[in-house]
Amino acid sequence: MAANGRNRSGGGKKSGSKGSGNIRNVTDGRQQRVRVKTAKRRKISSTRWLERQLNDPYVAEARRLGYRGRAAFKLAELDDKYDFLHPGQVIVDLGCAPGGWVQVAQERIGKEGKVVGIDLQEVEPIPGADLIQGDFMEDDAPDKLKALLKGADVDAVLSDMAPFTTGHAPTDHLRIVGLVEAAAYFAMEVLKPGGIFVAKVFAGGTESELLSLLKKHFKKVAHNKPASSRKDSAEMFLVAQGFSGERPDLPNYDEYNPMDMT
Repeated sequence: MAANGRNRSGGGKKSGSKGSGNIRNVTDGRQQRVRVKTAKRRKISSTRWLERQLNDPYVAEARRLGYRGRAAFKLAELDDKYDFLHPGQVIVDLGCAPGGWVQVAQERIGKEGKVVGIDLQEVEPIPGADLIQGDFMEDDAPDKLKALLKGADVDAVLSDMAPFTTGHAPTDHLRIVGLVEAAAYFAMEVLKPGGIFVAKVFAGGTESELLSLLKKHFKKVAHNKPASSRKDSAEMFLVAQGFSGERPDLPNYDEYNPMDMT
């Protein structure tokens, strides 16, 4: 997911439906492993990536159900555990490309609900959702999202954003923290009392200062790694429930923006 983004619903029984069992049983079936021969001009790393995709049951299930990506199952699993998506809600999806999280959210909030999203990448339209292309870290991005909300109270802010990495661990760490922090402050600007904030973080990516802030403004704060998150991935998800309604003072990003560091 680019520094902002993750859909098409399939027919029949929806995997996004709570308690359907489809999410939990994705890996139950046995499938024959596919091996990919390494072509002379194909790098070994790309061959391994292709082989992993072909043998990933979540990729196959996402394709079968019409989801735009395997990441859809991550949101579905988080909601199955924490139960935060309900009919009629208003949801903001930060880093919404290619749209899998939007699809799951729409299934669970129904036609009376509303999803607004933003991503650096262009997202193929999803009926019923208002999705825009842009950098969430730009100064005008929050106002653009608020304009789409048209004053509606927000029930949940979801962030699957991940920054472009440089390979320099300290800089990449700051970029990750910067994204999560910016998403958290935006969430506390627009969430209604009792709302929820969900964000992707990485090992060591949730600073104690930010955790302290979230614990001050939310009743419960937890970390979770869904089964659909690859075991070799350092990603986890921060889940903050029960927003107090108190709006914290916003930091001055003009003076310090980790995303600008090189």
